[in-house]
Amino acid sequence: MTPSATALLTIDLQNDFLHPDGAYGRAGQTAPDIAALPERIAPVRDALRAAGGVFISAQFTLVPGPDGPLISPHLRALRPFLGAGDFAPGRFGHDLVAALAPADFTVEKVAYSAFHQTRLEFILRKMGIETLIVGGIVTNGGVASTLRDAHLRDIHTVMLTDGCAAFRPEVHAATLVSLASVTEQITCAQAVARLGGAP
Repeated sequence: MTPSATALLTIDLQNDFLHPDGAYGRAGQTAPDIAALPERIAPVRDALRAAGGVFISAQFTLVPGPDGPLISPHLRALRPFLGAGDFAPGRFGHDLVAALAPADFTVEKVAYSAFHQTRLEFILRKMGIETLIVGGIVTNGGVASTLRDAHLRDIHTVMLTDGCAAFRPEVHAATLVSLASVTEQITCAQAVARLGGAP
């Protein structure tokens, strides 16, 4: 891992997912493992920036439409509480959580993968990024899809095993096993040490 050619990519660490006043918080859709992620990932961000790398935030986006947000049918069935203003660009809920803000680059995404119909790959190529350190939510959704898409693009990835979470610990654990052949896996503390920060 060359720090100056490395980016930290967080997936969906936004107020609408994590803040008590966000869409998921208002609906009671929370999990302690998810709430702990920003503070756990922040030292990785700091160590990487100090070593010359960059931080990219991929943020789930519901595009506002004339009759409410444009939502895929599967998501509407899965999360019926989502409504007007949720995950809308420019709104509090769409923003990266305060513990990690600001990112060096922000990518709006409309599906699980941070590569699908976004400018992420353009940023990586222009910045000369060879390695992506990935964390965020959920392990089996946006994180897994992004890691698999990076693998298809021959981008080296490092998954933060304790920098990702799912709503159920057993789902998180199973996803780590399933991704073992796709990505390198280390803890946040190991990432900080590798980047030259305090162990």
